[in-house]
Amino acid sequence: MAPSRWLKPEAYPLFASVGVAVGICGMQLVRNITTNPDVRVTKENRTAGVLDNFKEGEKYAEHGLRKYVRNRTPQIMPSINGFFSDPDLPSN
Repeated sequence: MAPSRWLKPEAYPLFASVGVAVGICGMQLVRNITTNPDVRVTKENRTAGVLDNFKEGEKYAEHGLRKYVRNRTPQIMPSINGFFSDPDLPSN
């Protein structure tokens, strides 16, 4: 009786969106811990203090997704945008 009361099909999109948000936060947390040059987990690295590691910071900031979208147009649906903004549409 309890599962039918709490797990309604109307709530599945909510569970999915919260799950995706938690997944994105977890991925960003793991990415920051493992690849961020400013985060030092081990005691040996923490004692080093502030490092001038420009190459490491550049490598972290210029990740693969940023390189992929750099030369793309900033549109989500370019064909629909072109359809509605094209001035050469036939008029009635």
